[in-house]
Amino acid sequence: MLEPHYYKDLIEAGCDEAGRGCLAGSVYAAAVILPADYNNPALNDSKKISPRKRYALREQIQEQALAWAVGIVTPEEIDKINILHASFLAMHRALDQLKIRPQAIIVDGNHFDPYRPLLEDGSRGEPLPFTTIIKGDGHYQSIAAASILAKTYRDDYMDALAKEYPYYDWESNKGYPTKKHREGIRQHGISPFHRKSYNLLGTGELSLDFK
Repeated sequence: MLEPHYYKDLIEAGCDEAGRGCLAGSVYAAAVILPADYNNPALNDSKKISPRKRYALREQIQEQALAWAVGIVTPEEIDKINILHASFLAMHRALDQLKIRPQAIIVDGNHFDPYRPLLEDGSRGEPLPFTTIIKGDGHYQSIAAASILAKTYRDDYMDALAKEYPYYDWESNKGYPTKKHREGIRQHGISPFHRKSYNLLGTGELSLDFK
């Protein structure tokens, strides 16, 4: 069973991302604030849960969380600032949208760009305390909840793109570097949603023309 909270006496938001290792598509991140006494034994790392269960849990999280939000960073932005900082920016954008301002943050992984909360006058406050937790989505409920929201909303996005760009098998691989995805790039070039700073063909060369 996952732990309910890391910061016991603070309003805590858990954050996680989805799509960091993909060749195409935006990176998504979610931030979730759960009630102090929350306990959902079904929560776990989204990668260890079936798609059907993930979507059922998404509904539960959205109904039961005190606050939740999803942030997005586009492929163009990823190419400009690199995927590590893009992942953190997506988390910051999710945190900005929360209807309750957190007092602390826990993040899946071992790095994070400090988050300065958005104030009512449009300025930024002092950085919030945060803790990075390796495999945090398997240890804390709010991070697991964030991983499920980020994963399901990104999957929805990639499924929609797959209908527009059917060459890359995105409905199956969600933009990750599979054999069929790279074969699609070789045959058809890249789409407007591919990350041009990535090693798209796996050979060190980039295919920059979309046919």
